[in-house]
Order: sequence, then C-alpha cells, then structure tokens
Amino acid sequence: MAEQQSVAGAPARAVLEGVPRVGFYRGERCPEDYPYPSCLRAILEYLGDDYGCRHTPGRDPAWRLGCPYAHFMGVTGAAFFLSWKPGWHPDNVAIHYMSDDPGAPFRRGLDAVGYRYEMVSWHGGEQDEASVRSMVVESIHGRGRPALAFGVIGPPEPSIIAGYDDHGEVLIGWSFFQDDPESAGGAEREPCGYFRKRDWFNATEGLVLIGDKAEPRKLDDVYRDSLRWALTVMRTPVTHGDRRNGHAAYTAWADHLQRDKDFATDDIGVLRGRHGVHDDAVGFVAEGRWYGALFLAHAAQQMGGPGVSRELLAASACLAAEHDLMWQVWDLGGGNGRDDDKVRKLAEPEVRRQIVPIILEARGKDVEAAAHIERALS
Repeated sequence: MAEQQSVAGAPARAVLEGVPRVGFYRGERCPEDYPYPSCLRAILEYLGDDYGCRHTPGRDPAWRLGCPYAHFMGVTGAAFFLSWKPGWHPDNVAIHYMSDDPGAPFRRGLDAVGYRYEMVSWHGGEQDEASVRSMVVESIHGRGRPALAFGVIGPPEPSIIAGYDDHGEVLIGWSFFQDDPESAGGAEREPCGYFRKRDWFNATEGLVLIGDKAEPRKLDDVYRDSLRWALTVMRTPVTHGDRRNGHAAYTAWADHLQRDKDFATDDIGVLRGRHGVHDDAVGFVAEGRWYGALFLAHAAQQMGGPGVSRELLAASACLAAEHDLMWQVWDLGGGNGRDDDKVRKLAEPEVRRQIVPIILEARGKDVEAAAHIERALS
C-alpha cells in the first residue's frame, strides 16, 4: 500500500496496489462483460481467495478462464437472465431487473463471497458525503480492502474503489466506463491505469464495504439455492410491471425484430439505437449462457449422484448451445461489432427474418435447460 500522510496525521492518500482491472472485453482474458460478477471476481482475486473453483480449459489455451466469474454469474442469476422492456431500451441488460427485488442479485453474490459486508446507500439522502468519505478511508487504509461503488463513472453499475486521495475527495479505482469519453466526466488517470475521480458523490448511489471473512456456506447449499433462483429468474415472465423476463423476453425480442416500421428510417442514429439494444441481448445471452454452462458443470461435479449430474450436464449443454446460436445471429448481421455496416444490415427485413427463428430456438433451449434443472433439484 502506498500512502501519503496528511498534516493532521490521518492519511491523505492511500492506494491498494495490484487490484485486478475490470472492463469490457479487450482480448486479454475471457470476456467479463457483466460488471458486478466481474468486480466480485477481481476483489476475491486481490484478497487471494479463489473460492476453490476448478479451472476449466477454454477454447484458446492462452485464455485463463475465470472460474470465480462463472461462479458469481451463477449465484447472482446473471447467467440465466434476459429482460426486454417494450420498446428499445438500452438498460435491458441491467441485472437488477431480473426480479421485482432489485437488490436480490447483489445480495446473493455477496452472500456467496464468504465475507461479511455492509451495503450503504445515500441515493435517497440516507448518508452525507463526509461520512461516506470516512467509510472509504476506513475500508482502504484501515482494513486494506477494496470497496464496491455503484456509479462514480458512467451509469450506476458497480466499480471497484482501490484507493482515495485528498482525504476521500478523490476516488481511485477501476470502472467499466472509464475509457468512454462520454461517461468519464473529467476523470483522470493514475500511472497504473486506475481512474481518479473528484466530485463523485452525486454520481454514485451506494457502496459495498467488504469486512472480515465469515464462516463459509456449504458449497452444496450454495448450488442448490442458486439453482432454485435460476429457475425463478428463467420462468418469471414479467418483472417491474412491464418488463418481459426470462423465457418471455426471448419472445418479446423476436417480436420487436419483426416490427419493420421500427427500422424503416434513414436516420443512422435511430438505427444505431435499435442495433445496440439487439446486440446487447445477443452478447449477454452468449456470454451469460456460456458461463451458466460452466456453472452448471461445476454444480454437477460438486453435488454428485448420477441422476443429478446427468440432468445438470444436460442443462449445461442447452446453455452452451444457446451461446453458439448467438454466434449464428452475429454472423447473419455481418459479424460481431457495431459499425454502421452492421447497423444497416440489421435494418434489412430479410436479415431479421432469418434471425428470429434462431432467437426462438435459443428460447427453446432455455426452456429445456430449466426443465433439466428442475429435475435435478427434485
């Protein structure tokens, strides 16, 4: 830890060195595009606790597959999640929409970490800035533990707080959005790449403070509880009033792609918006179900019993098939990416007509996976 003492004797600056970076896929390791599970993985890695997950070879031997990330994708429910609000809404991918309890995936992830924690919110005026700064100082300097923050840079997605400066007036760490000029909001950089952000309080909704290690839950119990939660996430048709959820979200997604009037425009900005919402769904199903397949395979190994293992491995195969179907969707749209050629490709009715059956096939695989999970639990 690098520190700089203030005149008053309290550390004006404290930075935890070597906290693993998080961010959208850059080709350095397997994709980790869900911020919350990725931040949990990075903090556990920094604390030297790999949660005992097995490492599974990836398709490319040079890739290091993050088993803790697969685990957190499973226990939070993110690996089994899909949401579609009527219209074209870029926040469909926010995992707090997976149930009517927006805090559920975050608590479930933290409960699986094996550490005590405190969730602090001030979005409704519950905390003042000075007290929150003191909490950050205590976490970084007093305990030597990174914290999670919802926001700081960009939307209120989780980021990692790895340090502070100027007695907490400046936060230091990693954000998924620090490389986005529209989101950075004047953030600067530390030499190691950490962001430096002043005036962060109003751009942040809450903190998660990680405490001492607690008595870990039995892994069998974690898996059983998470599998029940997976069924809830997959089979609840509507959340938050009007959001199509789980299996119903696939149908809503396919229906929207058949709305030719939504694509009948020369306004490239409008088309980019439509394409972005669609591409988010493709990417999050592809990544989520791939890690969901790994989570189920790990559960099959842990829980034992030939009947349970057979059903969970069958469910795992269904989710892996969904991953491959999403690559077919990308191929029809001109490949993975968001350049204007791909945006215009999606606007072609015949292309969307070919994509729709693939999405519905993926829905069928998701339904089948849920049936296998239910049989494993019974």
